[in-house]
Amino acid sequence: MTTKGHGGELVLAGLADQGVDAIFTLSGGHIFPVYDACVKSGVRIVDVRHEQTATFAAEGVAKLTRRPGVAVLTAGPGVTNGVSATTTAHFNGSPLIVLAGRAPQGRWGAGSLQELDHVPIVAPITKSAGTASATADIPAAVRRAVETALTPHRGPVFLDFPLDVLFGEAEAQVPPPVAPRGVEPDPDQVAAAASLVASAERPAVVAGSDVWWEGAWDAVRHLVESLRVPTFANGLGRGCLPADHELAFSRTRRALKEADVVVVVRTPLDFRLSFGSFGSAKVVHVVDSADQRPSHVQPAAFPAGDIAATLTGMAQLGAAAAGGRADHEPWIERLRDEERAAREAERPELEAGGDLVHPARVYGELRRRLDRDAVVICDGGDFVSYAGRLIDSYEPGCWMDPGPYGCLGTGLGYSIAARVCHPDRQVVALLGDGALGFSAMDVDTLVRHGLPVTMVVGNNGIWGLEKHPMRALYGYDVAADLQPGCRYDEVVRALGGAGETVSDPGQVGPALDRALASGVPYLVNVLTDPAVAYPRSSNLA
Repeated sequence: MTTKGHGGELVLAGLADQGVDAIFTLSGGHIFPVYDACVKSGVRIVDVRHEQTATFAAEGVAKLTRRPGVAVLTAGPGVTNGVSATTTAHFNGSPLIVLAGRAPQGRWGAGSLQELDHVPIVAPITKSAGTASATADIPAAVRRAVETALTPHRGPVFLDFPLDVLFGEAEAQVPPPVAPRGVEPDPDQVAAAASLVASAERPAVVAGSDVWWEGAWDAVRHLVESLRVPTFANGLGRGCLPADHELAFSRTRRALKEADVVVVVRTPLDFRLSFGSFGSAKVVHVVDSADQRPSHVQPAAFPAGDIAATLTGMAQLGAAAAGGRADHEPWIERLRDEERAAREAERPELEAGGDLVHPARVYGELRRRLDRDAVVICDGGDFVSYAGRLIDSYEPGCWMDPGPYGCLGTGLGYSIAARVCHPDRQVVALLGDGALGFSAMDVDTLVRHGLPVTMVVGNNGIWGLEKHPMRALYGYDVAADLQPGCRYDEVVRALGGAGETVSDPGQVGPALDRALASGVPYLVNVLTDPAVAYPRSSNLA
């Protein structure tokens, strides 16, 4: 197809038919033509207060929709302000499209405003990074970037446009839209994986984020039901098997060390999973692309390719395994008993009273009020670690955390994305008081764009993830204190939202009710006990 227009219109032509109905940005003159094209075509422009939020919001849209999310950043500091969020997308495998302005190429080297070669900066954290050097090349360059972002293993891409190129006009060819799919997995590897699971006495599955990204939740459910395998979830894999399914487990993750076969469905074998070491268990690593093979672990089987096809093949072959499938029911029943006992043991903290609010009490109140399809966003350290343990997910695509890069500041961007994508659902952001400081001004964005979000801040006045370990190591701590009792709710009210501070455990529930019913950005500022530290056993390094 041939089209004609200025550079901004050609950018949108390259994005056509990819499900892009919103861009996230902070105003900058280098990118005015993209805004003009959005206004003319009806693409929503969500402008924020910091480029990191724009980029996190765009990544959030990608995570929620499994389609490209688009951030449009102005030149120089606009791009560098988005680097941490782009890196987060890199570690998450999110198809983030970062489009940026650039100083004019006709005067390159003369010192134009914000003249910076962005490409070498972002190349290490993107699948591709380049510059469109001619106006007529823009649609094809954008199409290539989108295809690269969506091709397994997905990830962020970067493309910038010199000022004179973007403001220029041209007639250009628009390539057809792209919908990349994974390759067919090696049948021998699928068969080997199926045989290992079928013959195991104590198998376990870890359903990672790619179960969501690949739309494979029905396939993973078929696999674990057919072969009767206890299943744990990681990241966006949460909810792909409902938390109340008989084979879904979360409180007994130590069982991974007792399993004899562990099937990890595309979560990296990193610190979150003991670096792929599960006692004496054999590891099956199911991935969407062969380049995701871990360098530090030798899996017993490594099916690489279309994940739904892999899981479906494992289910079929495992059920028909020669000699029949081993009886997994004693293993399942033992874990079920342990899971029930662990949940019962949580009750005292979930219902804790006293003069100070225990962080778990917040989640005890919250989980009684969450809809099954509520979008839950986590941004913080100790406070949101409790969320990871105590909040259950029941539907795919409802859990958002920063991922393995662990970058604070995702909360407001992900909240913006969640409300844009799901205007009729509950959207609840769980924030540490430290994490809130990275993006609190973007409450203004929520207000200006009419995006109601319930924000719950665990306010213990410290950097808990650092203070407690530092005291254990050195007997003292530094650079680990925040302002005790800070009234973050008043900040939100000043920006046009609403909120309240809660210090009585008995008032947490009613405050959450008011927040969820308010229809506005509402912050519940819960003063939690700074002496309580989340019990941690994982090795982060």
